[in-house]
Amino acid sequence: MPTVLLGIGLGGFFDGIVLHQILQWHHLLSAHIPPDSVANLELNTLADGLFHAATWVFTSIGLVALWAAMRRGAPLGWNRLIGGLLAGWGGFNLVEGIVDHHILQIHHLRPGPDQMFYDIGFLVWGAAMLVSGSLLLAQEAGGQRQPGQGAGR
Repeated sequence: MPTVLLGIGLGGFFDGIVLHQILQWHHLLSAHIPPDSVANLELNTLADGLFHAATWVFTSIGLVALWAAMRRGAPLGWNRLIGGLLAGWGGFNLVEGIVDHHILQIHHLRPGPDQMFYDIGFLVWGAAMLVSGSLLLAQEAGGQRQPGQGAGR
């Protein structure tokens, strides 16, 4: 779904711009390559740039897919738009949080003595967005049923 792809891309951009650059809590590889020298900071910055390039690809594909769907006459209500954005962003947070923070441990949301609380909070935030978005998408889909159709059909 195009709006979900847009949500993945926007979630990645938020992560990279706000958490990596503005707050400077972490870089993509900062748990294994601490940014404590110019060479290490350059490597982390390159990894962050590649991450941003990937989020740009998701966003671009989502925009092209959305444009194509709307040209075909696909409806785009607020529930579908906001629901897809939330579901994609929340899904991004969950996958990125589980894989990068917990499985690969290439970085933590905010390293330090409370890093586990930040990592878990990131997952809770992602799950809340995913559930909220999914509920909005389900509501949108339910509103498009033809008269006489039940929920079980």
